[in-house]
Amino acid sequence: MKVLVSGLSAGGRGLSEYGWGRVSVALHARVQCDITVFVDVRRCGAAALLCQLRDLTLLLSSERSIMSVCGRSRVLVLSARVLLGPPLVSGRCVWRALSSSASVLSVGEWRRTSAGGCRVEQTSRSSGRTCRNLSAAAANFLNQLRPLSRYDPLDLGEVEENTRKALTCKHLRRFIIDPELAHVVTEHLTPDIEEGKAVIFECNPGPGVLTRTLLNCGAHRVVALESDKSFLPELQELEGKLDGQLQVIHCDFFKLDPIGQGSMKPPAMFSEKLFSDLGICEVPWTADVPVKVVGIFSQRNERNMLWKLVYALYERLSVFRYGRVELIMFISEREYTKLAARPGDYRNYQALSALWQMACDIELLHREPWSSFVTASKHGGPAIPKSTHVPNDHLCLVRITPREDFFSSTVTPFNSSTLVMMVKQCLTKRRCRLIDKLDSWSAGSGTDVLLQMGLFEDVMTGQISPSEYKRLFELMEKSEEFTQSWLYDEILENTKNTGCG
Repeated sequence: MKVLVSGLSAGGRGLSEYGWGRVSVALHARVQCDITVFVDVRRCGAAALLCQLRDLTLLLSSERSIMSVCGRSRVLVLSARVLLGPPLVSGRCVWRALSSSASVLSVGEWRRTSAGGCRVEQTSRSSGRTCRNLSAAAANFLNQLRPLSRYDPLDLGEVEENTRKALTCKHLRRFIIDPELAHVVTEHLTPDIEEGKAVIFECNPGPGVLTRTLLNCGAHRVVALESDKSFLPELQELEGKLDGQLQVIHCDFFKLDPIGQGSMKPPAMFSEKLFSDLGICEVPWTADVPVKVVGIFSQRNERNMLWKLVYALYERLSVFRYGRVELIMFISEREYTKLAARPGDYRNYQALSALWQMACDIELLHREPWSSFVTASKHGGPAIPKSTHVPNDHLCLVRITPREDFFSSTVTPFNSSTLVMMVKQCLTKRRCRLIDKLDSWSAGSGTDVLLQMGLFEDVMTGQISPSEYKRLFELMEKSEEFTQSWLYDEILENTKNTGCG
């Protein structure tokens, strides 16, 4: 078996570091095989390539057929075609395909195409292939393969068919259908996938393009939380073919832990039941990230959901009860601009900005135009929300990771709701002097607090950084003057659950 390798890995490490260049591999099977494979590793590390070569033998049979082979690569760029049969008398044939699904050609088709020399087939990135003319022997061989594992490529399906399925959704919702976009998202999870550290919660996978891409890249455990019943049968069928890497649950992540009384019906669910059913236990806040949540924030209640999550984080409730759950989510460019706004930006720097930045590391991973997503809506079209003052041409893939050192002896899950209230009170009017706000809580105490913080008396609330607000709260916690102020007697209403504010 001869393998020609070209390109560099996504991490910037050339294959020369691993001693790779032109690779020769001795392959023993029942039939003699002369195999030439072009593998584009521009986005595939050497470790993934090793896994690919190791598992290649699983696809060999006595049937003379051509099979598309792709290994545990980070991004499905080029799939390799393998010719099974007697060694060729002359010449070598290499096929390139930008297909997202495997294809199998019978030996008869091979003869027709090879009579006049090598035929190179090219497909667009949006086209797929289906199996055709598969002989009985080859079909029997494929049926005898072990259940699909992380080394076996799953068919992503036809883009057109996946689009049709997505558009059957009756609610306003966006879907990742483009295989290349799915690979972009997966690429940002690859280091964690390879180490097998965290469970991946995928919110509303729909037709499951991202689901399959995550599994193709070796995800050890993906939990598909799907709110729409119509997508469940196909996802559950895929679950049954795997060795436990996928679990499908009728659940809406954005409706976890709802308010109110009465019976609980799916897709609404309590996080305690979800984590218990999955066998995920609580871990210390300083431990590694136990769960990574991947998905797209709902356009209808995007801001409310951010408020609901930040309250849960500060009080270590809901999913954050189980540790530093990381969010890798698409949010609108408008909301990301506000989320990442800095002090002094009086238009965009708000309480939500300060609270998220105080508790989490926020990293922009990728910007993607709205048109790249398939949108199901009653009125058709992309349904892009209007924005007057802030650009809103993209959805932003953002990684939000809670900080290990956020909680301390002063800031705890038991008093952090007061911290949230303090920040909200301060940033309601961002051009208000901070000393005036402090004196309203405890007359005459503002000057002393600002002196301890090293701030001028004319500083505005909209100029205070998230870390300074945390420091301010710590000083107030230790101060006898503020312990009796009205702020500490404030009772948080249901806004912390509904996300209003």
